[in-house]
Amino acid sequence: MDVCITPRRLSGTVTPPPSKSQAHRLLIAAALVSGGCGVIHGLADSQDIQATRRCLTVLGARFDDAGPGTVRVHGLGGAFAEAGPAPILDCGESGSTLRSLIPLALLVNGSACFTGRGRLMERPLKPYEELFREKGISWTLQDGVLTVDGGKDHDARALSPGEYRMPGNVSSQFFTGLLFVLPLLAEDSTLVPVTPLESRGYLEMTQQVQELSGIVSRWQGDALYIPGGQRYRPFEATVEADWSQAAFWYAAIALGSQVELKGLNAFSAQGDMAVVPHFLRLTRPGDVDIDLSGIPDLLPPLAVMAAVRSGVTRFVHAARLRMKESDRLETTAAMLSALGVSVRTGPDSLTVTGGSLSGGTVDGANDHRIVMAAAIAATRASGGVTIRGAEAVRKSYPDFWEVYQNLGGDVHVL
Repeated sequence: MDVCITPRRLSGTVTPPPSKSQAHRLLIAAALVSGGCGVIHGLADSQDIQATRRCLTVLGARFDDAGPGTVRVHGLGGAFAEAGPAPILDCGESGSTLRSLIPLALLVNGSACFTGRGRLMERPLKPYEELFREKGISWTLQDGVLTVDGGKDHDARALSPGEYRMPGNVSSQFFTGLLFVLPLLAEDSTLVPVTPLESRGYLEMTQQVQELSGIVSRWQGDALYIPGGQRYRPFEATVEADWSQAAFWYAAIALGSQVELKGLNAFSAQGDMAVVPHFLRLTRPGDVDIDLSGIPDLLPPLAVMAAVRSGVTRFVHAARLRMKESDRLETTAAMLSALGVSVRTGPDSLTVTGGSLSGGTVDGANDHRIVMAAAIAATRASGGVTIRGAEAVRKSYPDFWEVYQNLGGDVHVL
């Protein structure tokens, strides 16, 4: 789907959609509940959340829809099935689903096959590959299908307690995947980052979700100590509004729209709350450096803010963005360049020289965040903006275009 936007400032009130990051975690915790179920309110039906539900169903969890946005999850309860043929888990384009569920599938079934779409199976998995091979777990990635196999009797389990060492600068999702399953092992374990841990806030979000279900872990410096022999208990929770998506509406405000944001938790564990201080910095003139190591998803909306300010904005420590749904350093640069902005990329950086936004045609690059950033940029452009592949928003914000139009956005499907 391609759309053409006639520039117009937005006006009105927005409650951002439920946090995708927190929803993934709540669904996984609920799927591991013993002696009952987990009840989750406020779920959005995005493609990434559909992927996690689909994969957990294959692994044996059961979902009962209990009203709009509410689901009752009947968990695996610790009574894992006998090891059998490797189940096939379709993760769509969701990196969170893939990386979070690889350890869980090893625990539940001893083996599994993972597939995906787009660039998913090209995205970094090396930390798991090296760790699991070291622990005797077979790892094969061929023709877009990842097969992991513990090669043990199910009673012995493919995963054993102990120390798990991984680089901390690739993705916190590797740590989250192990953090979900290690408490269920008989003895204690430790997660140890061997390089500085980036996006620690996402791990703290995982801990926060686990605490709802009675699972505890604690930091020992930069390492996480995880007592064994624990069980997930029934819980009920509501998904918070998403600070990552709120960032696009903050960008709209920075570009002159009169948008009021509601429903956000000011005490959230979501790392992308950092959009607020960065928004304030980018509404003032002067040269600015912004470290993206802990907030990579914020680049597209922050780059749009940078496009219209007086000064040079340099986004640094951003190499991880090259392996998102698109090479997000290059696609963000291409989006801004198509709209007349002076921008250049480096191996792990993006530099934006502020000025003005022109009309133009943007390739959405099958990347939801590029599409939404372009839509916000269009509100301040001097001419019409065409966005190719505008349907990509379904990955995380299915009703984005409806909300955009309700705020007065002038959108026409081509």
